[in-house]
Amino acid sequence: MNSIRIATRKSPLALEQAKFIKEKLLAAHSGISVELVGITTKGDVILDQPLQAIGGKGLFIKELELALLDGRADIAVHSVKDLPYQLADGFCLPVIAYREDPRDVLVTDLCTSFDDLPRGASVGSSSLRRKAQLQGKRPDLEFVPIRGNVGTRLEKLDAGDCAAVVLAYAGLYRLNLLERNFIALSTDLCLPAAGQGALGIECLSGSQVIDLLEPLSDSMAEAAVLSERYLVESLQADCSSPVGAHALHLGDGQISLTGAVASETGDKLIRSSAVAKTPREVSDRVFEELCSMGSRDLLGP
Repeated sequence: MNSIRIATRKSPLALEQAKFIKEKLLAAHSGISVELVGITTKGDVILDQPLQAIGGKGLFIKELELALLDGRADIAVHSVKDLPYQLADGFCLPVIAYREDPRDVLVTDLCTSFDDLPRGASVGSSSLRRKAQLQGKRPDLEFVPIRGNVGTRLEKLDAGDCAAVVLAYAGLYRLNLLERNFIALSTDLCLPAAGQGALGIECLSGSQVIDLLEPLSDSMAEAAVLSERYLVESLQADCSSPVGAHALHLGDGQISLTGAVASETGDKLIRSSAVAKTPREVSDRVFEELCSMGSRDLLGP
């Protein structure tokens, strides 16, 4: 192959991530051309309804996968946190890499710590995971649904629709928005989504492009993210579940993983941590302990 076409959503963050992968491919291979194929998904267009009501985060994925199937593109670049733990048949994820700080951040001009948010302050977030964990610590806060890309959410904050918004640090970083006032939320306070901060490259199983993607691989980031995704899979949770996971490759052949499951209101939360040598082993250990602590009761059937 002497050319690669990258399917990407047209949101500013998605385009920045696709451009980043384009640069990495051009640096890894001389004499290759790389083209971006912008796709507007249903999830990008319908912003006045909760995401789960119109199909969930899969809306952002399926139309990119269709571009791979019908030959308009060779690869698709995703935020791994948006990917279901099981890809559709015929697709694979040969690269999980370029992980930035996976923490969530609270963007606000009102204070410099989460504890100092005014009582009853409105916090913009459509994530049940974020809401459950944060409201569990601050039941007085009012969480209001807010959708759209990073820029749209910040515009709503600036317009006074809410007192603060919760976003992923990686999004602010990749969009060069770190000049905004934000509070980094520790993983003790709010565990991130599985795969948060990492980029994933998807393609058709058996595609010739897989060989060209090999220089972009990062085995340590992949092992950590897979640990998190295996835990979500075992819990039979999804992107909309009140489940957090954070893993670190310790560099000595060991992986540390912490998982959390909350009730929707945040009044109940259980956490478990383990260290093991493989993603599957460490996820199994955390899963078993979460089950013994009642994760099934919190997540429902």
